[in-house]
Amino acid sequence: MKKFKSIIWGIILVVVGVIVALNALEITNIDIFFDGWWTLFIIVPCFIGIFTSDEKFGSVLGVAVGVFLLLCCQDILDFSMLWKLGLPVIIVAIGLKMIFGGLFKRKSEKIEENIEINGFDMSKFGATFSGTDANFSGQMFYGTELNALFGGVTCDLRGSFIEQDCVIKANAIFGGIDIYVPEGVNVKIHSTSIFGGVDNKEHKNSPENPHTIFVKANCLFGGVDIK
Repeated sequence: MKKFKSIIWGIILVVVGVIVALNALEITNIDIFFDGWWTLFIIVPCFIGIFTSDEKFGSVLGVAVGVFLLLCCQDILDFSMLWKLGLPVIIVAIGLKMIFGGLFKRKSEKIEENIEINGFDMSKFGATFSGTDANFSGQMFYGTELNALFGGVTCDLRGSFIEQDCVIKANAIFGGIDIYVPEGVNVKIHSTSIFGGVDNKEHKNSPENPHTIFVKANCLFGGVDIK
């Protein structure tokens, strides 16, 4: 999926570069700064997220909002409709996601719930307009809750002892959370993201290790990075 994301961004940069070059040579006269060009910074990342993210809802919603704003900038739709129709539609969509998302849970989500019910008390770390480090080096790790609100949280598990499945709840709202996972431990992600997302950059699961960290992430204009 990372390769797919790189390919899409690469194609976009090549196209933009070619258009700029052709305009400079006066072969074409394509205006790349058309009315509403800035909406592409919403549409393109969310479109890529549809194919690369485990949770599609936030990405689809982002594309819909971006396209709606683009049509308004092009005077095809009226901006007043954003509040008359756009906002109610978003609210209804989120409500339906909560209803049907609860009815059709995946197996991994049910496992997460069982771990939380039968597991140990989870430690909590939060950052609001600040930064917080959660270091579990030399400790048994049973799970934790990380909250970043206009701030950043770093969770380092590389020196910890993980001897059972556990859950990390990560909530990033206009903030960022970095989770450093030890080698050989499996990671499974379940996220709900709106204008944000979860990125598993370098970590690779090991089929030989029976223990799994389940990351339950909620991202609103924020992100969670697993490293």
